[in-house]
Amino acid sequence: MTDARFHPAAGEFDLAAIAASAGAELVSGDPSRRLRGVAPLNTADGGELAFAEGRRNLEALRATAAGAVVVAADQVAEVPEGVAVLRARSPQLAFARAAALFHPPQAPRPGIHPTAVIGEGCRIGEGCEIGPYAVIGRDVTLGARCILGPHVTVGDGCVFGDDCHLQAHASVAFCLAGNEVVLHPGARVGNEGFGFVPDEQGRFVTVPQLGRVILEDRVQVGANSCVDRGAAGDTVLGAGTRLDNLVMLGHNVRTGRGCIVVAQAGISGSTVLGDYVTVAAQAGLTGHLRIGTKARIGAQSGVMNDVPAGTDVLGSPSQPVRDAMRGYATLRKLAARKDVTDRTG
Repeated sequence: MTDARFHPAAGEFDLAAIAASAGAELVSGDPSRRLRGVAPLNTADGGELAFAEGRRNLEALRATAAGAVVVAADQVAEVPEGVAVLRARSPQLAFARAAALFHPPQAPRPGIHPTAVIGEGCRIGEGCEIGPYAVIGRDVTLGARCILGPHVTVGDGCVFGDDCHLQAHASVAFCLAGNEVVLHPGARVGNEGFGFVPDEQGRFVTVPQLGRVILEDRVQVGANSCVDRGAAGDTVLGAGTRLDNLVMLGHNVRTGRGCIVVAQAGISGSTVLGDYVTVAAQAGLTGHLRIGTKARIGAQSGVMNDVPAGTDVLGSPSQPVRDAMRGYATLRKLAARKDVTDRTG
């Protein structure tokens, strides 16, 4: 059961409404039966919805006491008697949609906290919530229903569309953002890029970073992640792109639509990602690379060359996954052979 102190439910809903919200088909159970929330298979009770996907959850599915479950067609027969069944092509996706019915995103509480500071010439959209100690520079534009949490800082001239959420201690500058953009706590967007050249005495001279950051619709930047502004052009995150926590994007990085960059990954300046690229945790990409559409970069990979579209790479230096795995297997065999030699003299 979710803790109502932190995740209050929007109310109870009947199975017909839940199925419609989830995009699932109710194949058994009373459509008027009401549920109060969602929970995992192994803890859900008769008033809650759960889901099962894949063989690893089969035993938990057979033993569940949930009021209803979302399953794929091939697991409908495994649902215990008395548990309502919602059938979906992707049970996890359907469950996510149903969970959002019970626990919708935070709605703004319109108003400006008396401790907030708002600069001259700002345009604040209808229904915005500006939290305690937020600081908004001059000539900032916020669309309708935006939420700025405590201690958020928005630099001069920034623009945000409708329904954006800047969470506590996020800071942003030199930025133009679309609709439904989310900056998680402590996100840093628009920082000065890491650009400098040494002079004749070996001292570093900063190259002025004169670009912007463009965040297209539905971009999310994770907690304590950093996105540097462009040096001469712009840093651009394509629509729907999501950065996990502790991600670093250098100046002039550009991502396509729907890219995913996972925790502690770093992408150096001027690298370009196509659409729907995945960069797994702790991967590092050098600068000025081209990563093709739907390529996948494995965890802890060191990418030093362009990656063609649709290619999966792994290792450091990275190489196609099949080659990397073959190399690892060969090393294990060599190590085992050496161990035998060492023990036999």
